[in-house]
Amino acid sequence: MQYYKPDGNLNVGDCMPFFHDGVFRLFYLIDEDHHRALGGLGGHQWAQASSRDLVAWEHHPLAIPITEAWEGSICTGSVLHHEGTYHGFYATRMRDRTQHLSLATSTDGVHFEKQMPNPFASPPPGYDPVHYRDPCAFYSPADGRFHMLVTASLTDPPISGRGGCLAHLISDDLRRWEPLAPFIIPGLPGAPECPDYFAWHGWTYLIFSNGGVARYRMSRGPFGPWLRPPVDTLDGPAARVMKTAAFTGDRRIGVAWIGAREDNTDFGAFRFGGNAVFRELVQADDGTLWSKFPEEMMPAGSALPDPAIRPLGREARWDGHRVRLAAREGLAAAVLDGVPRDVRFTLRVASEAGIAGYGVRLRATESFDSGYGLHVMPHAGVVRLNEQVLYGVTGLDRPFDLEVMMKGDLIDVCIAGHRTVTDRCPERAGERVFLYAQDGEATFTVAQVVALT
Repeated sequence: MQYYKPDGNLNVGDCMPFFHDGVFRLFYLIDEDHHRALGGLGGHQWAQASSRDLVAWEHHPLAIPITEAWEGSICTGSVLHHEGTYHGFYATRMRDRTQHLSLATSTDGVHFEKQMPNPFASPPPGYDPVHYRDPCAFYSPADGRFHMLVTASLTDPPISGRGGCLAHLISDDLRRWEPLAPFIIPGLPGAPECPDYFAWHGWTYLIFSNGGVARYRMSRGPFGPWLRPPVDTLDGPAARVMKTAAFTGDRRIGVAWIGAREDNTDFGAFRFGGNAVFRELVQADDGTLWSKFPEEMMPAGSALPDPAIRPLGREARWDGHRVRLAAREGLAAAVLDGVPRDVRFTLRVASEAGIAGYGVRLRATESFDSGYGLHVMPHAGVVRLNEQVLYGVTGLDRPFDLEVMMKGDLIDVCIAGHRTVTDRCPERAGERVFLYAQDGEATFTVAQVVALT
């Protein structure tokens, strides 16, 4: 399921992972033609695949389909299990584009039945009727009640243009819901989408996506106050609207999607829907969250012979085990030839203090500049993959593992086991990988190279 995409013109949209009784269930919006179905309403429906080990997956029939003429889209939501019943809360986008809350229930987690009244809640006064979606329902032991967070927008916010918020509803029975004051008003442009809420190792986390980028807040209490960590993103900008679920072994798995490149738009734009992207969350000692590859989900392949690296110029040295690039005044580089298009490899990287930067050029042809850039600036804590940028990356001043995965038109990278970034890179398909250092010394040790099948 890593990088999964349905066949044909179908895509994975917003993902809603859920874990119960040893089964990891990936509910997701199945999308046709990048949100263009039904006149742009979306026409989305809930699909599902499930697994007990993240390796063997079973695809199920549609969990919550469109069944009524007035349903323009079955939008994002969440699942909650209570007293033997799975409760699938979702938003319905009507044909007039207003958004309302709906519920479907199941006894087996596979076959859901819509419940009446449908919808059961509409935007209360003070909220924009076309922004009331993505319900996230959870039970809080702190007050013994059920809570629901809803993507919303205030019609008369204190700061004009910054009224995006998470509406807050409470219930004693999962049927009758009472609206409260907004749960949080982040103060960012747009509405905070696809909220996620969970407790883990003494911290409570609130995730929401702004402009498609998943951000999080953290608290020692169940309802705040919410702290913004120094780096509040869970992945690079191309991994869209990540939501998470628990997994066996006290793990936490996040799932996002990476869309198709948008034609004739500004740099870095993506269409809605594409491939699923799985991450495993990493919790630091101070409670901050990072992400890495879930090892058991990486695509299978076969190991290639130990690579031979060809130094380029006097400042590059290859000893059969590692390459040393001593770029005292300018650029030093080495090249690997015959690297498959679909491949996974790991580099052990070390650099001296004060180096300007170093990195890898991927899928290159003849020239150095023909490849996609993976550039590291340790002094600034910045890693750039093609058009995607990570800031506040720690650990770059000491040796670390750089994992690179290339499959189809996706390039996916994990830095030091705790930061990830991906991008869709469809234009280049060369079989060269350049290693380089700029104005300083760096060494690269190439671990096993695996050709993906």
